[in-house]
Amino acid sequence: MSLRHFLEGYFEFAALGANWRTEILAGFTTFMTMAYIVFVNPAILHETGMPLAAVTAATCLSAAIGSCLMGAFARYPIALAPGMGLNAYFTYSVVKGMGIPWQAALGAVFLSGVAFFLLTLLGVRQVILSAIPFELHAAVAAGVGLFIALIGLRNSGIVVPNGATTVTLGHLNDKSTALAIFGLLLIAALLAWRVRAAMLIGILATTLLALATGVAHWAPQTYRFSDLSATAFKLDLAATFRIGFFEIVFVFLFIDMFDNIGTLVAVGSKAGLFDSAHRIPRVNRILISDSIATMAGSLAGTSTVVSYIESAAGVAAGGRTGIPAIVTGLLFVAALFLAPVAGAIPAAATAPALIIVGCLMMPVVAEIQWNDIEVAVPAFLTMMTIPLTFSIANGLAFGFTTYTLMKILRGKFRQVNWLVYVLTAIFIARFLYLSRG
Repeated sequence: MSLRHFLEGYFEFAALGANWRTEILAGFTTFMTMAYIVFVNPAILHETGMPLAAVTAATCLSAAIGSCLMGAFARYPIALAPGMGLNAYFTYSVVKGMGIPWQAALGAVFLSGVAFFLLTLLGVRQVILSAIPFELHAAVAAGVGLFIALIGLRNSGIVVPNGATTVTLGHLNDKSTALAIFGLLLIAALLAWRVRAAMLIGILATTLLALATGVAHWAPQTYRFSDLSATAFKLDLAATFRIGFFEIVFVFLFIDMFDNIGTLVAVGSKAGLFDSAHRIPRVNRILISDSIATMAGSLAGTSTVVSYIESAAGVAAGGRTGIPAIVTGLLFVAALFLAPVAGAIPAAATAPALIIVGCLMMPVVAEIQWNDIEVAVPAFLTMMTIPLTFSIANGLAFGFTTYTLMKILRGKFRQVNWLVYVLTAIFIARFLYLSRG
């Protein structure tokens, strides 16, 4: 048996209707929508005093390890990288807000990864995932679609903040915004013509136009693996235990767990990964990959590594196996040496792809039983709170809690299993904790 036939059998190409061209293209598409993390994550963590070059190297390395592990071991088209939101919590709440050294904060990230790993081996995370009512799966996917589209609209400048109305229409005559609109129309037109590489072509074409018009700039600089030495293995577990980081570890653990579960449900729904019993095959491998990536990231010198919802872009481009995640991981390795190339991709080029991905995730709304108010209200709250609170975890918490309370109010409390009640209590406690002050 040739290597190609072995790989096609291992990744179930025939069963999933996959082919090499589409899978590799999907990997490039996912990377293009995630490339910003190579520069944004180091910029945020650098404010803690961590060396910029080292954090850049750690970002690329952790994303490469996590994505390749997810692709090769779990065999799913889900890419991983240091999470936005958790890196801000690491920097502004833990290090700058509490005055905790970044080395000790990395120790807390590592402990959360260990906790993830142990909870996965004990089957706790799998049970939590299976406890999410399948009626909410479509709502989570739709909410994440709206979330992705909102990020794209914001990054493009089409939608901007407004003190009176929260958001409003941006300046459409701005060069960057006009380029994003061009990219949006180009990708939409290519998709209408059923061009498989529509998003990748759109991103590249918009990037070239941005470079030609001066919206994007080529800023040559290089990073080397040797730069990693300034943060690698610098975590201080002794300081972590000495200071007492239970609350911080819990926050890393909680947000990462439910953000990842939400991403898994959303991407799984879009890619058709669920089986007839509404379960995801090999879920253990997905969760183990995620926890190992977080531990590896903390050892390298970055905040919590999570599954990226931008993976939906690769799924929308046709990705179905683990190949897109592996391709994305390898491109993160290349990004370490080709940072100027990745850095030349402006938000105006990636934002249209995110808007289109959000659009492509909307058909799942038809699966929601809108005529059943016990399902409709939790589903609607899930869909709306994910984009409006900028958090998959918040949306999942609102929907999950409302679903449970609706069952109780309808006198159907016996239909809710004990773990759902436990999780609902945790969600309510979290809401109360977040409302302090």
